[in-house]
Amino acid sequence: MFELITTIAAVLPMDIDITPNDSGLPGIAQLRTIVGAVMTVGLILSVLALIISAIVWGFGSNSSNPHLAGRGKLGVLISCGAAVICGASVTLINFFWNVGQQV
Repeated sequence: MFELITTIAAVLPMDIDITPNDSGLPGIAQLRTIVGAVMTVGLILSVLALIISAIVWGFGSNSSNPHLAGRGKLGVLISCGAAVICGASVTLINFFWNVGQQV
């Protein structure tokens, strides 16, 4: 029994070193282009949502409709949050990747 455990320990690698590579699969460059385009679309839609929410907020405030004004304010906050997440997504992923590498 002890020999089996020693043999298994000798066969198993002690240090596993796996890192992402750019040449592992075909189409990685095209996938990066697609992800960049989706980020651009997300930012454009965030700007559109911000404009529409600001208009709704203004209409709600000028027509003394607190529900509509509140929905406009919430839309402004959500669209700004979406733009921050779209813009910072690469930095966030890199940060958490680096944190995961230190574990």
